[in-house]
Amino acid sequence: MTKHFAKVLTVSDGCYYGKRQDTSGEVLRQLLQDHDFEVVESRISPDGIDSVSSRLIEMSDNFHGLIVTTGGTGFTSRDLTPEATLKVIEREAPGIAEYSRSVNRLGMISRGRCGIRGRALIFNVPGSPNGAREMVESVVDTIGHAIDLMRDATAEHPTNE
Repeated sequence: MTKHFAKVLTVSDGCYYGKRQDTSGEVLRQLLQDHDFEVVESRISPDGIDSVSSRLIEMSDNFHGLIVTTGGTGFTSRDLTPEATLKVIEREAPGIAEYSRSVNRLGMISRGRCGIRGRALIFNVPGSPNGAREMVESVVDTIGHAIDLMRDATAEHPTNE
């Protein structure tokens, strides 16, 4: 079994400035570890296109694995994580984001994106701990396979589909 690595980026003005605890980041770190991902980095960023995109670039440079962002996918004027993600990814992976939104009735108001930068898969989920957990949990096994494919185009496809 291939070892998978992950990073978590919490996007929240409140968490960044110490006014709120990073509960969604904690939930994601535990969930990823429960699914045999080694979480090698966690960061907190304020909202905003430039702040989030610069952190995504730093986190994805020379990294092969999953970067999950939590927060900034909604409808407020500061929710700009999808725009920051689109600014840095090279190719979109829309099926992952689309499928993950289908597992929760509030998923339809998440604007999260998913895409590839280098050999990193960047996946946006909501800042709600429950929404973040449900969305990542719905696709975590498939994400492992996607990361394997980014390592080696000859990786075998799962046979238990």
